[in-house]
Amino acid sequence: MMTPSKLIATLIAAAVIGAAVSPTPSKSPTKKTKVKKYVSSAGKAGPAADSSKPATAASSKAVARRAAPKPPPVPTKLRESAHDFVFDRVANGADIPVENAPALIPFFEQLYRRQDGSAMGPLRILQYGDSHTAADEWTGELRNRFQERFGDGGSGFSLAGRPYAGYRRADVRSGSTRGWHTDGLAGHSGDGIYGLGGISMSVRMPHEDIYVEAEANDFELFYYQQPGGGTLQLYDNGVAVDRIPTDGEPAPGYYHLESAPGFHRLELETLDRAPVRLFGWVAEKVSGVTYETLGINGAEAPIVLGWNQETLKSNIERRSPSLIVLAYGTNEAGHKIWTLESYREKFSELLSRIREAAPTAAILVVGPPDRDIRIKRAWTPLDGVDMIVEAQREAAKANRCAFWDLRAKMGGKGAMQQWVNAGLAANDHVHFSGGGYRMLGDAIFRDVISQYEAFLKARESILAVAP
Repeated sequence: MMTPSKLIATLIAAAVIGAAVSPTPSKSPTKKTKVKKYVSSAGKAGPAADSSKPATAASSKAVARRAAPKPPPVPTKLRESAHDFVFDRVANGADIPVENAPALIPFFEQLYRRQDGSAMGPLRILQYGDSHTAADEWTGELRNRFQERFGDGGSGFSLAGRPYAGYRRADVRSGSTRGWHTDGLAGHSGDGIYGLGGISMSVRMPHEDIYVEAEANDFELFYYQQPGGGTLQLYDNGVAVDRIPTDGEPAPGYYHLESAPGFHRLELETLDRAPVRLFGWVAEKVSGVTYETLGINGAEAPIVLGWNQETLKSNIERRSPSLIVLAYGTNEAGHKIWTLESYREKFSELLSRIREAAPTAAILVVGPPDRDIRIKRAWTPLDGVDMIVEAQREAAKANRCAFWDLRAKMGGKGAMQQWVNAGLAANDHVHFSGGGYRMLGDAIFRDVISQYEAFLKARESILAVAP
């Protein structure tokens, strides 16, 4: 039987930081001021203002007509009781905070090495998921908590431009002119070459721009190299830096730029009538944690299996994450096509694929939250969540991944109504309010960190008696 010291030694894996070559700045002039219309993400605003048009009175009326009638207000006593229920369950709801916690040891070791200074560079966390992840509320809370304790490593990877109307990142702002086309959204078929986040942005016309605004000193562009690919002019805070050709044999492409620390607006302009396809940007600081949100509205876990494996594997290897979080299940729970066996098999296949791309990373599976459906004007718990939770739990255990039962933390089956009454979940009984998401993010962080503290104590005691 393997001893604890040997177990720790076996599971510890140093992060592999991909080496990249810095570009040689060109002597091109400052970017000329042009009147262009941009669509921008709802992230952190920089000096450049969003030029998208405000909603008109007519469009506001149309939205009002489509909106469902608001439910009656929750009585004060019922709301107070619901608040008490939620806060008690979040503190004490799950019997085991993180199941299969030893699977997180490689991640914990990297956190420890960053804290004691024996390892340098950013520590990267990627979270894949559905609309709960895409909202960047609970992931934003996790980002804030990790960065408060272990340092701010920057925004890390974010999708290129504004790939869909609701795309948001709290720590970065991005946008593009209107000529760009999005591939990879849930419910849309394509070639699967979507990159790290499962979404790409493409264009074939000249003078189309795309930008990102972030505070960092180390940047990287993830793109697709293809025969006949177009050339991009790169600007850093309005100053021309370099030209990036995307022509070549089909393969993932990377362009690395080192710059001075601080705020940067990186902007790309297409120069010719040729295809260009972008996956996203990386913006990092010298050290600290990045928490990278990779959610797609309406996504189910098997969506990842439809992505081009070569491209995804290359992109994940390039990021070299220490932890990958998978948070799916809400949408699958509402579909009757799944059985326990079929979903467990697909989810295990996903875990195997992620493991192949990131063999040294720890994997944490976050189970779906409670969810209700409306039957005869009454809300009732969706039974499909039971099967999804159990299938994910079994797949996680079989694939040596940690598992965190979000529904149990909420209070178990039927808890969603209490969260709605408390004002911490939306009236659709599926999603959460901003405060509800942040509460869940805080709960995940506390449970993971409690396991990290236990790891530190075990590590210290084992090394103290080691010969």
